[in-house]
Amino acid sequence: MQNLTTIGFDADDTLWQNERFFRLTQARFADLLRDHAEPDHLMQRLLDAERRNLGHYGFGIKGFVLSMIETAIEVTEQRVPASVIAELIATGQEMLRHPIELLPQAREAVEAVARSHRVLLITKGDLLDQERKLAQSGLGDLFDGVEIVSAKTQPVYEAIFARHGDGAARAMMVGNSMRSDVVPVIEAGGWGVYVPHGLVWEIEHAEAPVDAVRFHEISQLGALPDLVDSLG
Repeated sequence: MQNLTTIGFDADDTLWQNERFFRLTQARFADLLRDHAEPDHLMQRLLDAERRNLGHYGFGIKGFVLSMIETAIEVTEQRVPASVIAELIATGQEMLRHPIELLPQAREAVEAVARSHRVLLITKGDLLDQERKLAQSGLGDLFDGVEIVSAKTQPVYEAIFARHGDGAARAMMVGNSMRSDVVPVIEAGGWGVYVPHGLVWEIEHAEAPVDAVRFHEISQLGALPDLVDSLG
């Protein structure tokens, strides 16, 4: 087994809170459209819009807001009041200003493994928003490299770990998304470490690769240094 030299960290809901703010905004969205659609139906229509729009807007708050507006237009048969559209835009702007809340042991885990390994931040989403969150997190100086990508796939990880490290076979990715942070890295030949967050966007769901030798799950980031040490 090749030695582990490079460790990548996801950002949203791995190092800091993110999905919680989307859920709060969805609840407000449902309240605004309560006279036009039942909450469960509305959320399914919104999810459908988000799936359709990923190829146009990518991941992040801006695409989420545009998908809410599109859904509002659809469920009201183009009669949605301008005041509702304005409130949805304001809600998105508020999300973009929300202070960063680090998750427990996030800093300690990154600092611990950074003493012996090259560490990277690998996140997807809107460039400006992700840069803002990283700057506010106070973690930026801990990373040897930062990659903000439009999608997390096997080829993307292979390119990143070749550019910043010794290839995917000597790399690990740590994150809360099975679909984006774990499965594609294992497919690339690396280690995938799943850290459950509790709130997961439905689009990020995937089956755990439980038969993969390089798949690991830890309950919280504080367990990462011991896992890394055990791999040698």
